[in-house]
Amino acid sequence: MFKHFGGSLIFTVIALALGGWYGWELTGTVDGALGILWICAVLAVLEVSLSFDNAAVNASVLKDMDPVWQRRFLTWGIAIAVFGMRIVFPLVIVMIAASLGPIEALKLAINDPEQYEVILNGAHIGLMGFGGAFLGMVGLKYFFDADKEVDWIAAIERPLSKVGDIEAISIGFVLLMTYLTSMMLSDADALTFIIAAIAGLLTFIGVEIVNHVLEAPVATTGQVAKAGFGAFLYLEVLDASFSFDGVIGAFALSNNLFIIAIGLGIGAMFVRSMTIFLVKQGTLSEYRYLEHGAFYAIIALAAIMYINTFQHIPEVITGLIGAVLIGVAFWSSVRWNRANPDGEPEVATA
Repeated sequence: MFKHFGGSLIFTVIALALGGWYGWELTGTVDGALGILWICAVLAVLEVSLSFDNAAVNASVLKDMDPVWQRRFLTWGIAIAVFGMRIVFPLVIVMIAASLGPIEALKLAINDPEQYEVILNGAHIGLMGFGGAFLGMVGLKYFFDADKEVDWIAAIERPLSKVGDIEAISIGFVLLMTYLTSMMLSDADALTFIIAAIAGLLTFIGVEIVNHVLEAPVATTGQVAKAGFGAFLYLEVLDASFSFDGVIGAFALSNNLFIIAIGLGIGAMFVRSMTIFLVKQGTLSEYRYLEHGAFYAIIALAAIMYINTFQHIPEVITGLIGAVLIGVAFWSSVRWNRANPDGEPEVATA
């Protein structure tokens, strides 16, 4: 266990020490330093609770990737996830929303965190539209699959599988939900939301095109590398969509860029460790419904993002829903394993 989570524990100790030092430098008091240390710890727990489904979905993609590209994602990819999506990405949003250069946006985040928070929160509608549409497509693609062999909740999944061959059914469903959600918003917010949701749809389609172009029926070394790059790109966009909720929710606790980066960075490292654990231990294969639970959690998160455009749902509730779905899927898998100790029962043939 330590070999999978040891690096994250060491990173946590260093990051919390850095947070304590930064709190002391910022406030000059022990109480102030402990307060900032506490915020960093809460942010880390929040990020982990919101990312159980992220780790499970990452593992479902990684288990079929070339080992070289697995290592690349777990090293370079996590660096992009920690520093890119949790620090640079919010700055880019502020740059676009306020028409600022990168240096000006960074100075704003450091010197005027209140205004930085206002600008970032102003992009809330667009972020929820983009992330909700992209994650919705990821989740629906899993269930609208005519070739899916294992069903967890058969009453839901079998009808979806039967219509999986219908062209663009997932896109049609997401567009319908986008339209219905936009009716709950003002005209200006509705336009922003629809444009962002369409951008999320197009991003998903673009990543799928890249995967299709780079995949090859014969896995030569070069073709494996290309296919690995496509999956790498898919995982990075997926992580970006998952991170929206955590980054926006972090401002409920602090608007300080460095405190948010420390707390969410710790959480992102544990997500990496959970991903490695799931891949190396073959957990998704051992617990047959765990992957189903993760994709149900993705669809739930996509729905929550849409609802959040007109009705705020606390991040704690969001995290609990994902954790509960995965927990129930895990327990269902354990029960199935006990009932079928020899594995999948054979189907009699005529």
